[in-house]
Amino acid sequence: MKLDPATIDLATLRKLWRGEAASLDDASMQRVAEAAASVERIVAGGETVYGVNTGFGLLANTRIPDDRLAELQTNLILSHSAGLGDPLPRHVTRLMIVLKLLGLGRGYSGVRRQVIDALQALLDHDAMPLIPAQGSVGASGDLAPLAHLIAALMGHGSIDVAGQAMTAGEALQKLGMEPLALGPKEGLALINGTQMSTAIALDALLTGERVFAAAIAAGALSVDALKGSAKPFDPRISELRGQPGQIRVAAAIRELLEGSEINTSHTHCAKVQDPYSFRCQPQVMGAALDLLTNAARTLTIEAGAVTDNPIVFPDEDRAISGGNFHAQPVAFAADMISMALCEVGSLSERRTAVLIDPKMSDLPPFLTEDSGVNSGLMIPQVTAASLVSENRSLAFPASIDSIPTSAGQEDHVSMAPIAARKAGQIARNAGGIVAVELIAAAQGIDYHAPLKTSAKLQDVHSRVREHSPHLVSDRYWADEMAALQTAVLAGEIGEGLVAL
Repeated sequence: MKLDPATIDLATLRKLWRGEAASLDDASMQRVAEAAASVERIVAGGETVYGVNTGFGLLANTRIPDDRLAELQTNLILSHSAGLGDPLPRHVTRLMIVLKLLGLGRGYSGVRRQVIDALQALLDHDAMPLIPAQGSVGASGDLAPLAHLIAALMGHGSIDVAGQAMTAGEALQKLGMEPLALGPKEGLALINGTQMSTAIALDALLTGERVFAAAIAAGALSVDALKGSAKPFDPRISELRGQPGQIRVAAAIRELLEGSEINTSHTHCAKVQDPYSFRCQPQVMGAALDLLTNAARTLTIEAGAVTDNPIVFPDEDRAISGGNFHAQPVAFAADMISMALCEVGSLSERRTAVLIDPKMSDLPPFLTEDSGVNSGLMIPQVTAASLVSENRSLAFPASIDSIPTSAGQEDHVSMAPIAARKAGQIARNAGGIVAVELIAAAQGIDYHAPLKTSAKLQDVHSRVREHSPHLVSDRYWADEMAALQTAVLAGEIGEGLVAL
């Protein structure tokens, strides 16, 4: 797939996230060449330009002699390779490299084609540098993580080649690559930018999209398991409010319930209202969907953005220092993802709690026939509750935090990488919460036989049963809960129900 950075959309980002091969298009490469030539002319003209022939941060006023410019860029990368923590997941590192290529491909960074080719070679050979996840505050770019990426191309650190970790020097030799030597501005162009924060946030968003769809499927299945009312999903209710997410969620649940024998069997029952976690799904899930949609818009824009510094304008041979590296938009987007998915999990756990409570559901206690001897779904619900609590702690916004760095020169930072990492954990936790609800809802459906749920929900039910058979008596839960959580995170439950 050829990439035009100016026309990136969420559908393309999904493909890149899934690992589709990609490279910059010819027009991008031409823009790269023009910007590199502009940097050469700027240096030859003797103009003082931040990061090209000056120090960095508080040292911006220190002029560097021309014969030490290459040393300046090399030292920049080595000094900034100061991350800690576990390496980023391979698929996140891959997306981070693609995003870096997109930003450079806009033609305002001033790097040479050799740099683009080196980054592309990592993708082509499935060679992922081991990049520590901690160490960026999302201010002057994701400095440390991006420095680790480029340091690997220079022969420092480690690279995972198709699943085998080795020193960067060994990896480059195996791939037939020479260590990268940086030219003027290239080091700064490569480590300024929001690509790590954006890659992690996109991973959280696209994982969350799958969790959200599974939660819609689980919520509809739970409505039938409870013998709940379909009336709250009447389109007229949501249209009167006008919130777009609510309208979409109501329609999705309504369509899932259509044709359910269970639903029609209690059309004239005496029950007036269901608990909010059932009845208010369009309102709560719809609001979450609107947040996720807004976050998707921000991150899609950021994926193709120019976020390094200074920015080179080749038509004028000018380099202007600004602040596009500040990752506040990404931080806010990641925190929105966290809040939305926290609520998705919270609502799901409440539905599970209702289903296992015989006073609320009219189903057997803890969804097991021989309760007392059997505990049924008692502890899976406790696990879900623990994940809800964990998510609430994680959902406290990182974007409102700041701590000065670089001797006060960088006196306000975004904390976008921290917000993004938290969003990813919340998404994975929410996947586990929804997995527990799916088990509970499927068990509840079984108690209404011979009545059947709708055809679409029968499909959801059968997918649950692939990982978690009908509960007859107590058994070891953890493996099937984990398998179903994996299925949720892989997009196997409710796929396509609601897309961002």
